[in-house]
Amino acid sequence: QVQLVESGGGLVQPGGSLRLSCAASGSSFSIATMGWYRQAPGKERELVARITSGSRTIYADSVKDRFTISRDNAKNTVYLQMNSLKPEDTAVYYCNLRNSLYDSWGQGTQVTVSS
Repeated sequence: QVQLVESGGGLVQPGGSLRLSCAASGSSFSIATMGWYRQAPGKERELVARITSGSRTIYADSVKDRFTISRDNAKNTVYLQMNSLKPEDTAVYYCNLRNSLYDSWGQGTQVTVSS
């Protein structure tokens, strides 16, 4: 069983920055694809960014050039650096770990962008 714990969410003004972290338990982290997803009220969960075990990345068009996903395999942690935040980025952000054995989700962390 893999457990994921997100942190770093909060309230920020438009144009501000936040860094989300997701710490994973277990030994499957380095071989897993890690993803950040988000879900806004009344909307479906959507992919924000993903990073493979080989550190290849993909981003949603809405966050390209503003968000950066990275991973530290020594710490079993994936990060999402979010810059130039907009009100439409407001959502609960979820961390996902996926490999041949697991497809696990964290509990989510709230990000609110408002003045």
